[in-house]
Amino acid sequence: MFFTTFNDPTNIPLTNVQKPPAKSTDKTSVRQSVLRLPREARTEKYRCSSGTTPLQLIFVKLQHSCRLSYFRSIQQDSEYCALSLGAGGWSPLDSDHYQWLQVDLGSRKQVTAIATQGRYSSSDWTTRYRLLYSDTGRNWKPYHQDGNIWAFAGNSNTESVVRHDLQNPTVARYLRIIPLDWSEEGRIGLRFEIYGCPYWADVINFDGQGVISYRFKMKKMKILKDVIALKFKTSESEGVILHGEGQQGDYITLELRRGRLLNQYGSILGHTSVTSGSLLDDHHWHSVVIERYRRNVNFTLDQHTQHFRTNGEFDHLDLDYELTFGGMPYSGKPVSGGRRNFKGCMESINYNGENITDLARRKKLDTSSFRNLTFSCVDTHTFPVFFNDTSFLQLPGRRDHNMVSVGFQFRTWNPSGLLLFSSLADGMLELALNNGKVTAHINVTQQKNMHVDISSGSGLNDGEWHDVRFLAKENFAMLTTDGDEASAVRTTSPVQITTGSTYHFGAICPIGPLAGTSPIQRSFQGCMQLIQVDDQLADLTAVEQGRMGAFENVSLDMCAIIDRCMPNHCEHGGRCSQTWDGFTCTCDGTGYTGATCHTSVYEQSCEAYKHLGRSSDSYWIDPDGSGPLGPFKVICNMTEDKVWTTVVNNLPAQTAVTGSSRERRTVLQLNYSASMEQVTAITNSAEHCEQHVAYACRMSRLLNTPDGTPYTWWVGRGNEKHFYWGGSVPGIQKCACGIERNCTDSKYYCNCDADQKQWRDDSGLLVYKDHLPVSQVAVGDTNRPGSEAKLTVGPFRCYGDRDYWNAASFNTPSSYLHFSTFQGETSADISFYFKTSAPYGVFLENLGNTDFIRLELKSPTVVSFSFDVGNGPVELNVHSPIPLNDDQWHRVSAERNTKEAILQLDQKYKEVRPAPTQGHTRLELYSQLYVGSAGGQRGFLGCIRSLKMNGVTLDLEERALVTPGVKPGCSGHCTSFGMYCRNGGKCVEKYNGYSCDCSTTAYDGPFCSKDVGGFFEAGTLVKYNLVPEVVAAASSLDEKSVIHNLPVETNLTREDLTFSFSTSTSPSLLVYVSTKTQDYMAVVLRHNGTLQLRYNLGGLREPFSVDIDQRNLANGQPHTVNISRVERDIEVYTLPEASDTQFTLVKSLFLGKVFETGYIDPVIIEKYNTPGFVGCLSRVQFNSIAPLKAALRSRGSVPVSHQGKLVESNCGASPLTIPPMSAATDPWHLDAADKNITIIHMTPVRQITSYEKHLDGFHYYKHSFSLIFSSCN
Repeated sequence: MFFTTFNDPTNIPLTNVQKPPAKSTDKTSVRQSVLRLPREARTEKYRCSSGTTPLQLIFVKLQHSCRLSYFRSIQQDSEYCALSLGAGGWSPLDSDHYQWLQVDLGSRKQVTAIATQGRYSSSDWTTRYRLLYSDTGRNWKPYHQDGNIWAFAGNSNTESVVRHDLQNPTVARYLRIIPLDWSEEGRIGLRFEIYGCPYWADVINFDGQGVISYRFKMKKMKILKDVIALKFKTSESEGVILHGEGQQGDYITLELRRGRLLNQYGSILGHTSVTSGSLLDDHHWHSVVIERYRRNVNFTLDQHTQHFRTNGEFDHLDLDYELTFGGMPYSGKPVSGGRRNFKGCMESINYNGENITDLARRKKLDTSSFRNLTFSCVDTHTFPVFFNDTSFLQLPGRRDHNMVSVGFQFRTWNPSGLLLFSSLADGMLELALNNGKVTAHINVTQQKNMHVDISSGSGLNDGEWHDVRFLAKENFAMLTTDGDEASAVRTTSPVQITTGSTYHFGAICPIGPLAGTSPIQRSFQGCMQLIQVDDQLADLTAVEQGRMGAFENVSLDMCAIIDRCMPNHCEHGGRCSQTWDGFTCTCDGTGYTGATCHTSVYEQSCEAYKHLGRSSDSYWIDPDGSGPLGPFKVICNMTEDKVWTTVVNNLPAQTAVTGSSRERRTVLQLNYSASMEQVTAITNSAEHCEQHVAYACRMSRLLNTPDGTPYTWWVGRGNEKHFYWGGSVPGIQKCACGIERNCTDSKYYCNCDADQKQWRDDSGLLVYKDHLPVSQVAVGDTNRPGSEAKLTVGPFRCYGDRDYWNAASFNTPSSYLHFSTFQGETSADISFYFKTSAPYGVFLENLGNTDFIRLELKSPTVVSFSFDVGNGPVELNVHSPIPLNDDQWHRVSAERNTKEAILQLDQKYKEVRPAPTQGHTRLELYSQLYVGSAGGQRGFLGCIRSLKMNGVTLDLEERALVTPGVKPGCSGHCTSFGMYCRNGGKCVEKYNGYSCDCSTTAYDGPFCSKDVGGFFEAGTLVKYNLVPEVVAAASSLDEKSVIHNLPVETNLTREDLTFSFSTSTSPSLLVYVSTKTQDYMAVVLRHNGTLQLRYNLGGLREPFSVDIDQRNLANGQPHTVNISRVERDIEVYTLPEASDTQFTLVKSLFLGKVFETGYIDPVIIEKYNTPGFVGCLSRVQFNSIAPLKAALRSRGSVPVSHQGKLVESNCGASPLTIPPMSAATDPWHLDAADKNITIIHMTPVRQITSYEKHLDGFHYYKHSFSLIFSSCN
């Protein structure tokens, strides 16, 4: 442990005193001291990464800032930068952002922690500071943490000690502390202590020419395992660090390209290229570790690890006899392919346990290609300057000169910004970055505002160094980027140049005569180096010392650029783009959304789509949500009781196989519409999976039963061979006929094994889902004369989603489930469903030392998501307009990433909170994850299901089986999903969901929304018996539609009739209800296509009839009719007073035509019964009976029959293809267009009603009954 501290001066054991440099303007001496923090402030020692014992460093040197402001004269009082030590600590006389304190540790050390304290017995302390480090005392680098230039929290008083362990231990000789904020009551004050370990490493300087050759003990090496470790630093963006290759085409390469590290493996079987890092040409040390075993590779750069598998099927690298470090193998010729050798320094080079640097030092390796091999790092210093959005740098230039010549290098992420501005004697010069291009603008005012505008380059905001050269003189200007002559842009516009005396880089001083003179006021954010003015390299050291020029808010001798896209926080292939202050993710085409493309836009399964009310179709699903599996397309078949998920393969049905033998089998490879990992995700959560296989054969044996070696086998998802066929189970070498004992030849267990000349077939379902799906089939007996086979492998099908219905019921406030610690350091998402009748409760929580994450029902209308990643607690609240303790399912989803936090309720209500631009980003948790409240306070009472965390479904049911107070599963799904059962369908509870009972409706399908229709040919009729005898006869049969739907009495005072029809033929009978008396009801189409309702209930001389609509409805379009009667009220009509109200002894209902032995209205027989209805009827329902559905689904036990040809059809669901009816053809009132109208019908109608025009039909409303007649679905 080494430390440099300032403490109570009465206890300072001085070991050495050193005078300040001669040019220092300090009034007091700078003392090199060993000054300890108080004993009680010390904590345990920190173990070094190498495992050596921590040491104390006694001898150090201290330096501090002496910064002249732009607004201060160089000749000002020397007390401006005095150092005060007399009160036990460092405290500059001026407290501003230009102060720093520097430590020279004597040699490079590994720094692991820093502790600070305020100045002794004062009001001076530092509340926030940054830490810079360097090997040379130049080219400083700020300490980074969580992707940012880190600001350490300091002290709030003079006595307390605040210690920070470095998340990323740093190796450096020089440290510099930069105070950012300090005591409001006093000034900057600081005592500090540094903790760390000794560090030593062999270093080799590579000059860009020489390479080190490491030769294997054998001439050719088949390398199964590699471990390569090294550190490098360079100011070059290109260079080969490591290379090895073999005569067979195998190779391994590690090289820098455009400041990024490229790791390549290859053979004739495949090539792999992985890129990591960026901005690696910063002349700071970077650590690389590559671990390869067979095809699995861990690629670690600066503690960021990528895991990948090499392409191809090779397990070892077949290399020749050497590896070269620092470049390609030396041949005395220029390096081919434009590749450069590495120029810079490397240290601690290790290959499979061999210390390459040590071997080179001891001359055990070939280093003959070096002109001058040195074992120390030669630093090339360029003195970078770092600009933020309030920075500028002012440099002097030659005044009244007729030529401008400037040059510099810059790097930035921003597409625009001011690079250079200078006031000419007669105008102005401006170099700027505009949309990634460098532009030059000259304006000479006395030449009638003469302008010169030229631009060069593109995409220069890529974070790399770019070189700019600008030359302007009389009638000539030239702008060049990156030294490329092709990029040089010249102008010969007539212009006279007379220079001013100053050049402003980055921005213009906001105060002074030049303020506001530039048309572009966007400040440059980035770095510059190698600045030249008038063909002379600027002396920035003199600027730093205040001897020339001026600057404001710039950081000299440092480039603090950060690549916020490396590592890439945009997940699932999202494209990262950045500016200086932040990054954004473009998620288009990825299937994911959110600030970091973390959240899937698709549901997890077909089951989830069903419970959103979707019908059968193709859908994209994402079983693991935010997990690594991408979305994929499946076919969802929503049946009445199951939801089937189907994944198809590319093998055509009845694929012919010939010419195969046991020695040379024909292997058929099956490729699916999803990857094997994606299919496995479906399988793991499914209740049941199956795949149909069929082998049609003629003289082609299949399994060679009963005891032979199988000729044919198949491979499943585990890449294991299986010797059973469809209809059998694992371990039993049989086909379906062998299991059922009905094979063609009883001596064999497969039909094909009988080896007969006739075509035979062995087919069945494979249902052991751990073996599915089938990925290969190897056929081995089709090479004999007359032998042939045809193979069919059907699609892979599963039903059920156990993850979606995985639930637990919490019965007491103190009940909870516990799981392993949630791992969501930089990106976390949580989603689940809950239902409760309690007003509050904690859903889940996970704790760390100070970090935590919690989701909670805070009140009946508020859901809360709170967490702390080290920046203080954050809480998001979503308010619901309705109570959430309504015992219905509600969906909660929460996400936290480096950009934002999101809480969403029921996919409607949402709160988004941006993450702070600076601060901690890693969520560090240590306790177990508790679902429910572990403390018993505000415990959750109710149900939680489908709990997913970062794409992983937690098995609540399994854990609930062994946890008191918690039960697996949850009932009451119909309270939330019953609304999806339409058209009178009844919701039926199931353990893992619900289903819709459509037996009492005229509809079918999983939601009772599928039309059941039939096409009637001439003469077709459907008869449904309504007499009570049939009810008694059918009551013992298992037909719910009979038992529940038939009326218990046959004297009716009310009827409800609904149906749809389409026809092009009239006249015809649509519906007829007969009785044992002369009563009847009929709906007919007249000769002119108009619809007529006829009633005869007795008491009248003639049947009562009314024309429902005056239009021709025999137009081939679908029309829907709803008729209701309550006693004498029929929709908008009233039967005469003399009419009876009872429909006596109803007997039968007919559709399409009447064929009855009793009384039938002669008008019906004469006008409408021959040839009968021709067309489509659907959705037919009479009271609680669906006669047409019963006829089409009849199993012989329902009192329904039909004559003629009746074909089921979905014609009732056909869309309307004629335009809506205009007001001019309104049969009810010619001036009724587009407004509500009250109509009074005098005779025979006595009721008042109103209607609204709607599409092609009308909606009629009346308190005691309703009529809806519509010409659309």
